[in-house]
Amino acid sequence: MQFKKLILNIYLALIVFGLISSSFGQTKPESDIKKLDRIIAIVDQDVITEKELQEKINSVTSNLKSQKIEIPLESILRKQVIERLISNSIQIQLANQTGLKISDAQVDKTIERIAEKNKLNVVDFKKNLETDGTNFYKFREEIRNEITIAQLKEREVDSKILITDGEIDNFLNAQSKEFQDEFEVAHILIRVPEDASPEKIDKLKNKAEEAVKQIQSGKNFTQVSAIFSETPNALEGGNLGWKKASDLPTLFVDALKKTEVGKLTSILRSPNGFHILKLINKKGSSGPLVVEQTHVRHILIKLSEITSENEGRQKLIGIKERVENGTKFEDMAKQYSEDPSSNNGGDLGWINPGDTVPEFEKTIKQLNINQISDPIKTPFGWHLIQVLERRSQDMSKESARIQARQQIKMRKSEEAYQDWLQELRDRSFVELRLEDNF
Repeated sequence: MQFKKLILNIYLALIVFGLISSSFGQTKPESDIKKLDRIIAIVDQDVITEKELQEKINSVTSNLKSQKIEIPLESILRKQVIERLISNSIQIQLANQTGLKISDAQVDKTIERIAEKNKLNVVDFKKNLETDGTNFYKFREEIRNEITIAQLKEREVDSKILITDGEIDNFLNAQSKEFQDEFEVAHILIRVPEDASPEKIDKLKNKAEEAVKQIQSGKNFTQVSAIFSETPNALEGGNLGWKKASDLPTLFVDALKKTEVGKLTSILRSPNGFHILKLINKKGSSGPLVVEQTHVRHILIKLSEITSENEGRQKLIGIKERVENGTKFEDMAKQYSEDPSSNNGGDLGWINPGDTVPEFEKTIKQLNINQISDPIKTPFGWHLIQVLERRSQDMSKESARIQARQQIKMRKSEEAYQDWLQELRDRSFVELRLEDNF
């Protein structure tokens, strides 16, 4: 059986590469042999083809040209792009394996928002894409993948970040004045592996120094970022946008406070590697915080190999019917919910904006008091949600702590995400077929 399966796989591969016809036993004449595409990387159960790589390179190149950013050398650009494709492939495969799927409705709503942002309806937006040479179906799948990766990050990284009161106290004591400061920053990272030898570290430091030298000699920061940096947005110029001081590592803040607008910091060393920052602009901000809080309870059914997406949804539909016919919500939560809040009847207490994932928060805003939602899907599974109360809470005294918690989470999230991606990459099977070209 295994031998037959191997022969079948070889046969299918030959068809894909155009070496034989799809009619069994009919070998194609040598003059008709045509390579349709070529696999350039194997990533676990997925493959990346030369066509995919070239399409992505074309897209990145077009984007860089539109921003008037110098295109990196072909070898550097190819390496950057293929690493991004590999990272995305690993994440998408993990999402599929663990039951994280994005519905067509979610993709449609996202595309609607993108079209609205461009002041177009979906029909005209689609026409514009196709006029520019972008296949709408491929664009739609890229959006689906972006949503999938964002939700995977929320589930695997952000939801596991713990922040203690002690961390908040220390943060406020160290940076209370800096809550007034905001920086517009661009960033270049030369990553240093954990097990790098002293010789390797020296080599990477020299690389960072060369990047600084090129910028100081007049080369645009965004161009140098595209060539040297190893951040996810390197090809877009490394711009982090406006960041509160509390969003940034203390290492960055200390350096930026000493830097004039338009200038570079010195090369900074962190456990991740060597950093070069450019201070584009800075400003101050302050103000009280009034929060609209919602008292919520829910029932969660997690997805797994045992519980499919449809089974989870149908189970909650049945639970909702029982509640509407008189069964207490809290009793159903204690019996069926797979969230730690089940012990309290699903009660999550008072929820602040930003405390939950976007799908959950959006549903909360749409519900009336005591209304029970239809089953809604988040990265954690399927939920029934009930809003019990609402209140506007003056949080002026607590605003600094709320902001501190959010900013600590953002800071930890980015660091944890990069570490998680590296771990994921290390335990994945990746075989490059064009390694000599990198």
